[in-house]
Amino acid sequence: MSPLDVFFSPANAPTAEAAALSLILAFVLGQAIATVYMWTFRGMSYSRSFVVAITVGGIVAAMLMLAINNSIAAGLGIAGSLAIIRFRTAMRDPRDMVFVFASLGAGIATGLRAWGPAVAGTLIFCLVSIMLTWTEFGSQRRFDGLLRLQLPATADAERAIAAVLQRTTRSFALVTLREVAQGEAMQYAYQVRLPARLARGELIRAVEAIGGASDVSLILQDPTLEI
Repeated sequence: MSPLDVFFSPANAPTAEAAALSLILAFVLGQAIATVYMWTFRGMSYSRSFVVAITVGGIVAAMLMLAINNSIAAGLGIAGSLAIIRFRTAMRDPRDMVFVFASLGAGIATGLRAWGPAVAGTLIFCLVSIMLTWTEFGSQRRFDGLLRLQLPATADAERAIAAVLQRTTRSFALVTLREVAQGEAMQYAYQVRLPARLARGELIRAVEAIGGASDVSLILQDPTLEI
């Protein structure tokens, strides 16, 4: 290599094999992050293009870090070029932004040839994301539905509905109780948490079997997205 080549070449330039490995690893890690995003997605506005962006974002970040390669001039030039671009895509969910940053972080790490931290960080991020989704961490939904019914205004009817709810639900709470039909009947409204989705029909049938029960309805509170 001539002195002129040394002058214009960045220090410690990566070999072709190292650059190829960095780009391929960035793609694999980005695809792993995008796959976890698909598995753990619980929203309503799913976007395939966003998943693709997560996958290829790491490649772009790795490519930029390979191009900079400890060169301050190259870093300033790339930063100035990116400053011209106006990213106006709005992300409604902060979780989406975190997944984008995770992909970019993996790409930056692979571009710096820190392959161990890139793989370890991506693995931990994916495992934590799956665990938090599986355990429903941060969810505020306490009950699955609102049960409404009318029963005769007797102590036996009150004991009967309490026994049915204790047998068919995981937990329940009385929301409202008021007299109807000139005091001859009572209208109940319970928030209930069911042990399984198949228990909905069992709950309705058990309540309707109570003597004098009428106007039985179960309003489900099963949203696909928490806002």
